[in-house]
Amino acid sequence: MKIKIFVSIFILFSLQVFTQQLPQEEQKSRKQRLIESPLTPSKAAFYSAILPGLGQIYIGKAWKVPFVYAAIGASVYGYVYNQKEMDRYRGAYKRRNNGYRDDEFIKLIPDKNKLLEGMKFHKNYRDMSFLFILGTYMLNILDANVSAHLMQFNVKDNLSIRPKFEPDLFGTDTNIGLKVLVKL
Repeated sequence: MKIKIFVSIFILFSLQVFTQQLPQEEQKSRKQRLIESPLTPSKAAFYSAILPGLGQIYIGKAWKVPFVYAAIGASVYGYVYNQKEMDRYRGAYKRRNNGYRDDEFIKLIPDKNKLLEGMKFHKNYRDMSFLFILGTYMLNILDANVSAHLMQFNVKDNLSIRPKFEPDLFGTDTNIGLKVLVKL
């Protein structure tokens, strides 16, 4: 419980520090510094590795943080749920091996080998949930890094691509293509 409170306070403090309402000129200069600094992607990835979502806050994309925590939280919930279910099946199986027939599954699952199948089922899903925890954690780091790189990507109106459709006046075909516009 104390850890949850500490993490919540740390997240709120981080959000406050990185998303303070600065004057318009200071906001532009901070964003410009982030765009110009070659270390921004690595810093964002490092911050996200330390605390998931902190890299997204650092680069100014705090709206992604709830998605990061929802994905990690759902995976943790799946892990905990399947661990508890696996423990229930394991406990019932051990009691049946010791000769007791008073477990909660006795009417539903009379065969003790079926309890092993249930235990294996929940063990597999528990293991997959752990992989999802690791995967979402790694995707969080990757997202912070890629988003920071894309901030530095030069996007201007000098280049545009538009689809072009021309009906063939003398036939039944339609010509489909792309129109590329490059302004120098």
